[in-house]
Formats: sequence, C-alpha cells, structure tokens
Amino acid sequence: MRPRQGVPALSALKIGEVAKRSNVGIETIRYYERQGLLAEPARRPSGYRQYDESVVSRLQFIRNAKELGFTLAEIRELLGLWFDVKTKCVHVRQRSEQKISDIDDKIRSLQKMKRSLKKIISQCENRDAVDECPLWLGLDKPQKHNSASD
Repeated sequence: MRPRQGVPALSALKIGEVAKRSNVGIETIRYYERQGLLAEPARRPSGYRQYDESVVSRLQFIRNAKELGFTLAEIRELLGLWFDVKTKCVHVRQRSEQKISDIDDKIRSLQKMKRSLKKIISQCENRDAVDECPLWLGLDKPQKHNSASD
C-alpha cells in the first residue's frame, strides 16, 4: 500500500524500534539515510531520530528488493517509481526483466568459473608437490581474457 501524503504519523518510533520491527540493523538504517533511500527523520528535542511507521514498510521493501538481487541504486530507482503517480506496472516489469537478464549473466559467469576450477582440480590428480599444483601455477600466471573461447 502506498503511503498517503500529508497523513500525520500515528506514533513516533526510535531507531532501535524501527530496526527491530524491520529486522534491519541500526547502522544499516543510518547508511540508507545517507544513501537517500530513507528521508532524514525528524529529531526529538533530545536529538534522537524520530520515525513513523511507514519507514518500517520502506525498510522491508528495501530488504526484499535486495534479496531479489537489486542493487541500492536500482532500489532507489524502484522507490522513485513507487512514488511517481505516472508509473505503470510495465515500468516496474521492465526493471524486473532487466534484473533477470543481469542474473542470467552472473549465472553464466559463475558457471564459467566453476568449469575452470573443475578443470584445474582434474589436473591436480596424482600430484604431490605443491610447486606442481596446477591451481598455484595457474594463479601465478596472468589470465587471458578471451571471450571468444569462453
């Protein structure tokens, strides 16, 4: 549910309460404020941060988006879409489809790394001396980055 503009907060929460309710660390909350993912909260006369309930939902959104692989920059963009009244579902879908493409690229890269390690491991069989270990020897040499043979 999108937060309504101009609705006063029902209760003021301290940062520790927000952290507990959202299952996000206090330092993470402060970091998100510095990164612009959360608005700078009002301060009590004592200087303590004062949050409303909507921050808990926003932190849960951020945490869930991170679990889906979105970067903080991408999450900032998604939040911008969330608060833009012109946003359509297609805009969010496009961001999600791009994330799937990014994930597919990472999977291919991880599979390539796995194949390379398996090849090195197979070359390690029947070798006793560490100075003959293909892994050590391979890590000591400059790597060729030839995408055509990958």
